[in-house]
Amino acid sequence: MTRNSRLIVSDSTLTHRIKIKVRFSEVDSMRVVWHGVYVKYFEDGREAFGREFGGLNYDTIESDGYYIPIVKLELDYKIPLKCGDTAIVETKFINSRAAKILFEYVIYRESDMAVAATGRSMQVFTHADTGELELNTPQFFTDWKKRWNIK
Repeated sequence: MTRNSRLIVSDSTLTHRIKIKVRFSEVDSMRVVWHGVYVKYFEDGREAFGREFGGLNYDTIESDGYYIPIVKLELDYKIPLKCGDTAIVETKFINSRAAKILFEYVIYRESDMAVAATGRSMQVFTHADTGELELNTPQFFTDWKKRWNIK
């Protein structure tokens, strides 16, 4: 997996792209990427986003005392990816005033930039020590938004 440079969109949203080479182990008997692998590609996009825009990576969030479980995931398949294709996973942060993290995804087939899949995810904050849901936006997340000029 290789990373492209980040993109900062003019309306104060943050977007990041990574490239992923489709491996044989990710395809099914029809020789197309198994449907569940797209969820992993979304995860790969979130992890790369968190590293690129420091402070939203899982280790940092955990060190601040939180976990961020996925509570909602949407995925729409458009065209199949095949073994040997290169996927471009675009991960876009969606701002919310609520105590949650929202992302939108577009997965492209690099060869022709056709859209293979789109999706959205929602993560909430839970306390790492108790597992209880945090209803207020944690300070580290507020600080992260300020650092990237997200209002």
